[in-house]
Amino acid sequence: MLGIIAGILTSASMVPQLVKVLKEKNVEDLSWIMLLVLISGVSLWVWYGIMKEEWPIILSNAFSVLLNGTLLICYFIYKK
Repeated sequence: MLGIIAGILTSASMVPQLVKVLKEKNVEDLSWIMLLVLISGVSLWVWYGIMKEEWPIILSNAFSVLLNGTLLICYFIYKK
């Protein structure tokens, strides 16, 4: 249960940033390198979760990959 709660909270932590970017169409304060490193890290967590057959790890980190991937796409769409 603790792992599920932790996964939900950490995965949802970027939702406010994504909402702000989508509303304002401004990505000046985002670092695409940070997003790329973060996506790489959570992708490795997904892989680890698959190897261990741990669904909380897989699902929370897959959601994080999707969320941060969307932010990275927004970065390249909205950069000036």
